[in-house]
Amino acid sequence: MKRRDFVRAAAGAAALAPLGRFARLAGTGAAAWLLVPMDDAQSDHLKAYGLAYRALERGVRVEWLINYRGGSFLLPAESAAARDAALNGISTESPDDGRVTRIRGEIQQGNMDAVPLEKAPKVAVYAPPNAAPWDDAVTMALDYAGVKYDKVWDPEVMGGKLSTFDWLHLHHEDFTGQYSKFVLNYAGAPWLAEMIQRNTATARQLGFANVPAEKRAVAQRISAFVERGGFLFAMCTATETLDLALASEGVDIAAAYADGTPMDPDAAAKMHWDRALAFQHAQLELSPTTPSYSDIDGHQVNAPDRRQPLGSFTLFGFSAKIDPVASMLVQNHRQVIPDFYGLTTSFTRHTLKPAVTVLADEPGAPWTKYIHGEHGQGTWTFFGGHDPEDPQHQIGDAPTDLSLHPHSPGYRLILNNVLFPAAKKKELKT
Repeated sequence: MKRRDFVRAAAGAAALAPLGRFARLAGTGAAAWLLVPMDDAQSDHLKAYGLAYRALERGVRVEWLINYRGGSFLLPAESAAARDAALNGISTESPDDGRVTRIRGEIQQGNMDAVPLEKAPKVAVYAPPNAAPWDDAVTMALDYAGVKYDKVWDPEVMGGKLSTFDWLHLHHEDFTGQYSKFVLNYAGAPWLAEMIQRNTATARQLGFANVPAEKRAVAQRISAFVERGGFLFAMCTATETLDLALASEGVDIAAAYADGTPMDPDAAAKMHWDRALAFQHAQLELSPTTPSYSDIDGHQVNAPDRRQPLGSFTLFGFSAKIDPVASMLVQNHRQVIPDFYGLTTSFTRHTLKPAVTVLADEPGAPWTKYIHGEHGQGTWTFFGGHDPEDPQHQIGDAPTDLSLHPHSPGYRLILNNVLFPAAKKKELKT
């Protein structure tokens, strides 16, 4: 059973389940339930996800009430969850059985659903060993919410360690092996020299002739992880460059960076887009002096003559009962969210494969912001931009303090993706 079918079946079962079966988990009395509201009544939206995750770790069955009060969580009342909420400043309510019955009736009648979350996913963040923890929005979100994760990088990926995880995050890694073309603007910077040295040494250690070849092999392992049933979430440069690497086998798209000569003008025609996850028929950047990869990114933030201004993007509304997956991924207390730059900020519509689901876009613009799709037995989700609360992010900027942004709707989208795999019961095959 594919994960979309599983989630749809599980959600329907939860909505129709007798109240007594859930009530027995909590016992009886006036406070048999703990409701974690996710509308404006919530005092810390981001930490609320951590509360749900830690309850799953303890074996507590959590329900995600899709489209009900911003995507609230319902779980049996237990002292550990109540204490967790109090310690972390998370708003909760204690409905009795009668109120929960009314909530379930409201969910059945409206564009809402109750999705059971049954297992805390094993989370991995792809990052080099020396990566600064504040340079990755997802790492900051996980730390702030209190969600456990492990870091993996190329040796672990090539060594098969991805099979031990359910969910993998990628951020600003350049899988084409061109170091995000930083040499054009940051030549001589110590951090760039260290990045090149570390990647070159790792490529040699793993038996590859150069960094582009090694990064392409890593991208292929990540694609295989998804195909076997894994959940992939990527932001910023990783979205665009992962697919470019997957599609470029036999095509030297990094030659321009290596020797300063223009790329083969026929390179785009030689790409294998059937191997990519989200994109197709993109036009590659041929100039070695332009810090851009392709026309996948609509905003072209590093190409001054093409850079597009920031606007805002709108989350799509989906039918919770017909498409619970897309509905889970857009749960929020805000539908319109201020945009933010990244090396890859957005995804042009004409480069999307037909089966891609657009989760959010800027109305009237030729680009999208937030997309999702399936690959084999697994799924991927791409979110453009670097940091939802740092719109103009520059290298060396101070880290974002999430305690100042506990209601961030952009960071909520990240944490939706962290909990999404909990709705999938099937184990990841090795």
